[in-house]
Amino acid sequence: MPRSVYLLALGVFAMVTSEFAVAGLMPQLAAGFGVTVSEVGYLITAFGLAMSLVGPVLAVGLLRTRPKNALLIVFAVFLTGNVLAAVSGGYTMMLIARVITGAASQAFFGLAVSLCVRTAAPEVRGRAIAVVMNGLMLGTLLGLPLATVTGEALGWRAAFWAVSAVTVIAAAGILAGVPDLASDEAGGNFRAELRGFAKPKLWLVFATSTCIIGATFAAFSYFSPILTDLSGFGTGTVPLLLVAYGAATLVGNTVVGRLADRFALPVLASGLALNILFLAGFALLAHLAVPAVLFMLGIGLVGVTMNPAMVTRVQRVGNARPLLNTVHSSFITFGVVIGSSVGGLAIPVFGLRGPLWLGALLAVLGVLTLVPDLVKRSGSHRVEDLAEVS
Repeated sequence: MPRSVYLLALGVFAMVTSEFAVAGLMPQLAAGFGVTVSEVGYLITAFGLAMSLVGPVLAVGLLRTRPKNALLIVFAVFLTGNVLAAVSGGYTMMLIARVITGAASQAFFGLAVSLCVRTAAPEVRGRAIAVVMNGLMLGTLLGLPLATVTGEALGWRAAFWAVSAVTVIAAAGILAGVPDLASDEAGGNFRAELRGFAKPKLWLVFATSTCIIGATFAAFSYFSPILTDLSGFGTGTVPLLLVAYGAATLVGNTVVGRLADRFALPVLASGLALNILFLAGFALLAHLAVPAVLFMLGIGLVGVTMNPAMVTRVQRVGNARPLLNTVHSSFITFGVVIGSSVGGLAIPVFGLRGPLWLGALLAVLGVLTLVPDLVKRSGSHRVEDLAEVS
């Protein structure tokens, strides 16, 4: 496994910690800016929208840049956003900072996955992608609670300064340890990049990723109130349960990474089927503490952990270039937006079980997007069996 893969994972960790920091610092930010918690929530929305809409634009601007230099430029943009957040004197400045960091995060994901594929041997690409995505899992497992604890102990500005420090360390690692590859000539041609999006199947593959992440975040976004109000856990216990959830995502991501190269489609189908079971079971038995925890951990094992298989499938249908990977990340972010926002709208109508049922529905839609490929795969196997018999 190339050393650069682990350095890219550190960069992803910094990006994800910055993304989740606002969620852990809502009370402090609301008090600091004199706004409501709902208005602080808009900072999360702004980050997500910037990822989806501005990130690909930044990626296009870096198409002709050598991968290592492109990563360092993105780090500089990201660091600028985090420093701006740390020194923000008002809500508007913080909003601008979140847009800057969101755009940089999305561009980084696309560049990191593309460089990972170029530097790893073909037989370990799925595992390499899983290592990079472990930065995402560790951001959930460690980054969020560390940012929250730092903010509570030293103030919310300290949390963003801490993320800035991790960013500098990650950038220094990239500078020293990532090979200085030439820019991909095909990737540097905007028309060539756009031709990769001409395949109708690619958009169905994007839809699968949106449904997988949407299903997971419909539940994840509301774990805290579900566990306290329905399952009966105390507020002091919930952070420990979320750490256990993060550990489950780390395990699941590692397993999926080892299977993604050879079994991307079966892994996605099995993961979605299991997530339907876990989400529906959680919705039905959320009032019972033990089943609730088991189903929550199950969602952790088969939810965001599908990332390596999702990326592998996208690259096989399209290509491994930065723009396509960045757009794919935008569809993943769109899943986060759908799951969290529609899940919130479902609560007044269906109660706290509503987001869980919504997640199960999105997982069912995800299975439906796989049906054409599953039918095709089944048909090819039947042809092979007939050929062996004859």
